[in-house]
Amino acid sequence: MDLLYSNDTRGQYPDSWYAATANALPPFEMLKGEVTADVCVIGGGYTGLSAALHLAEAGLDVVLLEAHRVGFGASGRNGGQLGSGQRQDQEVLEKMVGRDAAHQLWDLGEEAKDLVKGLISKHAIDCHLRPGIAWTGFNGADVRHLHDYVDLMQRDYGYDDISALSAQECAEICPSPAYKGGLLDMGAAHLHPLNFALGLAGAATKAGARIFEKTHVHQVVEGSPNVVRTDQGQVRATHVILACNGYLGGLNRKVAARVMPINNYVVATEPLEDMGKTVLARDIAIADTKFVVNYFRMSHDGRLLFGGGESYGYRFPKDIATKVRKPMLEIFPHLRDVRIDYAWGGTLGITMKRLPYLARVGKTALSASGYSGHGVGTAVHAGMLMAKAVQGDSEGFDIMSKIPTIAFPGGTAFRTPLLTLAMTWYAMRDRLGV
Repeated sequence: MDLLYSNDTRGQYPDSWYAATANALPPFEMLKGEVTADVCVIGGGYTGLSAALHLAEAGLDVVLLEAHRVGFGASGRNGGQLGSGQRQDQEVLEKMVGRDAAHQLWDLGEEAKDLVKGLISKHAIDCHLRPGIAWTGFNGADVRHLHDYVDLMQRDYGYDDISALSAQECAEICPSPAYKGGLLDMGAAHLHPLNFALGLAGAATKAGARIFEKTHVHQVVEGSPNVVRTDQGQVRATHVILACNGYLGGLNRKVAARVMPINNYVVATEPLEDMGKTVLARDIAIADTKFVVNYFRMSHDGRLLFGGGESYGYRFPKDIATKVRKPMLEIFPHLRDVRIDYAWGGTLGITMKRLPYLARVGKTALSASGYSGHGVGTAVHAGMLMAKAVQGDSEGFDIMSKIPTIAFPGGTAFRTPLLTLAMTWYAMRDRLGV
């Protein structure tokens, strides 16, 4: 079963609030016949669009191939949160790779955040970028950990955009009885993810990149040049960039062993009008401390956009709205009678360590994926790093590629049931509050 077509209609965006409010681009042509290029980018999400944009701006001849529409996958369906640093916090990274490497990864994460903000400004991308993400805790232990993290970041990293939230301060932002305090990161931000992707696509084409949609890649043959084969054509290119994330399929076994697709779900309520202040009193995004994170924010037209719940099979549940309503009501029980107008799922890529996997997968082939829910900044940055590496400047790419990334146990056949078993355990811990 191919995840590209398991839950979606070919060439169509999902029925999401993002698609309904998108700054739509005219469809790009399907690739038919043979073309040549300096670089062939496979995948039209943040990673691929960023790579194509930066390569085209550098004067290279770039072809980007997307099986559906640009921004079709996780890049156009996610929670829209542009977080600081990496997916793992700095305490975890220091233990994993040492303090010096952890500081390097923090700096790269901040570079990623600045890159996104800079691209939005440079290309005048209308995607409702707003500052602020709060991390919220459910109990005293959660809150103490978050406050200790604020101290660490201010003391050791000189990061002053972060501050602790007491229970009262947290309630003044998010008046949910579930949360007991947290932290506020005003250096982080949130945005309309699909409009950001579409803005990157528009900028890439203006820079000279050639984009083809409804162009499913079936095979990459390494050589001089590389040959990328599609339904009705092929690309001969000196370099290949794999930017497929959770939709990689069988294009590369090395990557597939380390990046696993999972599904996540989001709903958009009806406009809440005055009730919106009982959900979020400030225009910031929220992510909480559950292992399966609840994340939410208000849309620019007054809806609650709430993400929660994961699954590890190929298929989305038949009733996504009911699946997400359950965690939503745990946080906001007073919304039990509120109508859900949109409900959608998406496929993202995760790694064992919940850190991105950047790798050289051939003499002239690079790959970046596995952003594990932190892709708004990291994916865009990874695309830029691969563009630089193609041009001979691989310093940033090499630092990211040194992150230890182990294969999932059980191979592609057994990793899903093993992960499901592990996630059942974490879900039980979430419910018990331990």
